[in-house]
Amino acid sequence: MTTVIGSTDDLAVPRRRGAVVQSVGDSLVIARRNLIRMSRIPEMIIFGLIQPIMFVVLFSYVFGGSMQIGDTTSPAVYREFLMAGIFAQTVTFATAGAGAGIADDMHKGLIDRFRSLPMARGAVLTGRTLADLVQTTLTLFVLAIVALLVGWRIHEGVPKALGAFALLLLLGYAFSWIGALIGLSVRTPEAATSGGLIWLFPVTFISIAFVDSSNLASWLQPIAEWNPFSATVQACRVLFGNPGVSTSDAWPMQHPVWASLLWSILIIVVFRTLSVRKYRSATA
Repeated sequence: MTTVIGSTDDLAVPRRRGAVVQSVGDSLVIARRNLIRMSRIPEMIIFGLIQPIMFVVLFSYVFGGSMQIGDTTSPAVYREFLMAGIFAQTVTFATAGAGAGIADDMHKGLIDRFRSLPMARGAVLTGRTLADLVQTTLTLFVLAIVALLVGWRIHEGVPKALGAFALLLLLGYAFSWIGALIGLSVRTPEAATSGGLIWLFPVTFISIAFVDSSNLASWLQPIAEWNPFSATVQACRVLFGNPGVSTSDAWPMQHPVWASLLWSILIIVVFRTLSVRKYRSATA
């Protein structure tokens, strides 16, 4: 008598579930390892906090009286206009640190050691980006306190403000995958830092973060309005209730929350795929 235990289709679902559980567990282990490493190098966190605070103070008090927002040049209005851009700039500039960290692991041979272990593919990169997300969350929290001290306020309630911060963190997480790909593609942490900043400056400044797109050259306006960075800035101004919301007819400016979500998810899907593929073949 023959007993049929089950078909391969019956076994596929548990195996897939087991693979997902292993991937999540491995990613959390790597994230914990990176968080412990960050806590042992406090100057990394301190320097990461100083830069955005300097941007807030410099832009608020140096340019605050010379920027026209709507029909006013009030420094107080510009500070509220500014903060969405500073928040978004802060989460995206963390990309350079993510790339440098992965490049450092590559340079020291840690990536090769991880690949020799029975770990889920991509767990090393996912863990690293999750750890960077935790650090970015801390930076945003401190930066929000500084912003409140210089006069920034939210006007649409706490739930919408939390939604804005969630969009900022999603954008930062998406950009960290770009940093991961850069870190895997270069040979030294210094190159990763430089490579991570070169493309960030045009992305953040050819946007609506610090000036309205109507003040840009005509050929730059559509670039700024369709910039993923601009979509998140616009969404934050809407959700915070801050002045200076762009009146452009471009779809991302009219539907900024959806545009921000779609851009961030698209970036994660594309660059996570490319990063994991690069991880399989990258050598120190």
